[in-house]
Amino acid sequence: MARKIESPTIVEAAGNKPKIIEEYIGNMNTQSSSVSIARMQSPGGWIEPGQTPKFDEYTVVLKGTLQV
Repeated sequence: MARKIESPTIVEAAGNKPKIIEEYIGNMNTQSSSVSIARMQSPGGWIEPGQTPKFDEYTVVLKGTLQV
């Protein structure tokens, strides 16, 4: 059954500068461990250590540059 998500859950990010992660679908907000859908705002020059998550993660860049 469909469920309205009233607001995202703020998730703490690893990295060299403060970053905002607002999770809409995922372990923190909907107890779904297989996928994470979140809005992220990263400052220029932000980096994080490499990760191997145990869920599907998708990235959509709306503004700026993503370097992988």
